[in-house]
Amino acid sequence: MSVGIEALNIHGGAAYLDVRELCAHRGLDIPRFENLLIREKTVALPWEDPVSFAVNAARPILDRMTPEARARIEMVVTCTESGIDFGKSMSTYVQDLLGLGRNCRLFEIKQACYSGTAGLQMAVNFILSGTSPGAKALVIATDISRFALADAAAIQEWAYSEPTSGAGAVALLVGEEPHVLRIDPGAYGNHAFEVMDTCRPGPDTEAGDADLSLMAYLECCEGAFKDYARRVEGADFRESFAYLCFHTPFGGMVKGAHRHLMRRLYKAAPAEIEADFARRMAPSLAYGARVGNTAGASVFLALAGVIDTAGLTAPQRVGLFAYGSGCCSEFLSGVVGEGAPGLLAEMGIARKLDARYRLSMAEYEHLLRGEGIARFGTKNLAIDAGAVPGARRNADGTPRLVLEAVVNYHRQYAWV
Repeated sequence: MSVGIEALNIHGGAAYLDVRELCAHRGLDIPRFENLLIREKTVALPWEDPVSFAVNAARPILDRMTPEARARIEMVVTCTESGIDFGKSMSTYVQDLLGLGRNCRLFEIKQACYSGTAGLQMAVNFILSGTSPGAKALVIATDISRFALADAAAIQEWAYSEPTSGAGAVALLVGEEPHVLRIDPGAYGNHAFEVMDTCRPGPDTEAGDADLSLMAYLECCEGAFKDYARRVEGADFRESFAYLCFHTPFGGMVKGAHRHLMRRLYKAAPAEIEADFARRMAPSLAYGARVGNTAGASVFLALAGVIDTAGLTAPQRVGLFAYGSGCCSEFLSGVVGEGAPGLLAEMGIARKLDARYRLSMAEYEHLLRGEGIARFGTKNLAIDAGAVPGARRNADGTPRLVLEAVVNYHRQYAWV
């Protein structure tokens, strides 16, 4: 049985900030900024939350399905570290807002930035089990970062995290017709251990050690691939994969991980490493460089970048590496289908990112004050629809879901 991703779509929000402008405004070191390999970051607006991001990512996929095919979606998994309730899963909102049937298994996964891959693997194994032949699963990785402007010390503490922290969602339809990515069954490797590299000790609080996080990421990248190679006979990091898609906190971190592996596994020279990166990994950075770190969604943004920008004309095997702080990681692989570029082109991902509203620094700093934001535990709130004039509606006129209010903790949404 073939199984994998039948359809994929990205939602990159309604507004973005030019990251170079932000770095200049903060007085950050520009040469160091260049190493981040990022140009723009999506900024979540007051009427955007993880639910709206998730639904806006999934709707274009469902709009292209027949009623009969939609009725076979029997699992909805939301994957996030931006949860809005300790008990109620965001997948319940997603099921309702997308008009899916009630014969769905609904739940949420949290394991930092690894959550999206955990959701994909759970969906893949549900399909492979054959317990409901022909069933499909909808897996959505959705996360937002909301910084709060407390004082100058807080700004300094963010340092280079602020330019890279973004927002976005990727929706994956998983089933037996994997036109986008056919998963290699049983081809995976894991590496996990307890480490306090980054964490969220409170709903709106992030803390961590950047250097420790980098070291954990590098160890996991090597360890997960070695476990993959142990399970998959003949696996070779340099030869087995036409392209590579890694979890992307920022492009420079991915480049460092690739260099680390090429040195450790092959003692490769700098020129060889640079050429290999340009050929097999650079296409994966196309969308991460435009939305920032999207946590559990970022490895799938990388996959979409390869499909949309690498000029694929035939099926190609890709290697994917997912990492979640704390930590858990996985290296897996699959084959991008011949029709995948055409399917993603229908989603118009780049065009929709181009249509986002560009925030001024004044508008961005106003958002940082956190006024009128539906944060975790908000009981009652009416969202100010005029908070950022010009950013509310889609430039292309297609419907977009927005958060309108919170009434007795219950979030209320509308299409605009």
